[in-house]
Amino acid sequence: MTMSKFRIAVVGGGHLGSLHTKIYSSIERRSNISLSGICDIKADVAKETAKKYNTNYFTDYHDLLDKADAVSIAVPTSLHYEVAKDFLKAGVHVLIEKPITRTLEEADELIKLAEDKDLIIQVGHIERFNSAVLAVEPLMRGPKFIECQRLGSIKKKNRIKDVGVVLDLMIHDIDIILGLVNSTVRNIEAVGISSVSDHEDLANVRLSFQNDVIADITASRVTQKEERKIRIFQEQSYILLDYLHQEAFLFQGADKTLNKTKIRIKKKEPLKIELKSFIDCVLNRKKPVVSGQEGRQALQVALAILEKINSNKSYL
Repeated sequence: MTMSKFRIAVVGGGHLGSLHTKIYSSIERRSNISLSGICDIKADVAKETAKKYNTNYFTDYHDLLDKADAVSIAVPTSLHYEVAKDFLKAGVHVLIEKPITRTLEEADELIKLAEDKDLIIQVGHIERFNSAVLAVEPLMRGPKFIECQRLGSIKKKNRIKDVGVVLDLMIHDIDIILGLVNSTVRNIEAVGISSVSDHEDLANVRLSFQNDVIADITASRVTQKEERKIRIFQEQSYILLDYLHQEAFLFQGADKTLNKTKIRIKKKEPLKIELKSFIDCVLNRKKPVVSGQEGRQALQVALAILEKINSNKSYL
């Protein structure tokens, strides 16, 4: 970088965008990072967040195009493509909250644009930075069967409303599973039900992979009790991972019994790790843990699931 400080901005002043702003503000105080501003179309929201974290506020993201070297984009999914494209054209590295875009065509265009301009796209699949996920990676011996449950409430202030539960919640597990299995999806079985919105609010999916691994995924945003767990079954052992509490247990078989061991985990804030990783990737020209390509792969499977759900609607 030619300037003395690395400038970073946030577009989107909702719950997630305000968290990005808070973390960048805390990083700014201890590093060579400069938080150049927060943007939201609601002036009062942008102004309040900017005042809280001692930065500038904007209501039109175009005003930030020449004031940032990197940007976090935390706007509704329908706007991801437009906002990211404008920043990439302006030579700005982007972190896009999941899902990367609405369509594969939009994702492909952003990925190509970033490649042409030698810029980084990172996609906000935060569970990749969960301390429990990082702690169990060395224990993976090739999964045979994976079971995921991600349950929450649409009433939570950070729940997005412009997409259903597959793109809102399940896509986190899709991304994690694709990274674990490292194989192509062979078959998808899926059902979904709309309950409190115009999109599917509950979905159950079975993914069968070319290497014979099977993953069962349930996601709901109409559940009072929040739960985010994944069970990974492998040869003579299985791992239970609790995303919410950042805990994990290893169950190992011996003489028809299972011995339970709690995995030691040093808990850290996943979003802070994610944003620090983004900055590190940009400054040191590293490939992100979840690049645009990984974000596209998760989107591709999620869209195939939605297609299957829509084809089954007549049976629900």
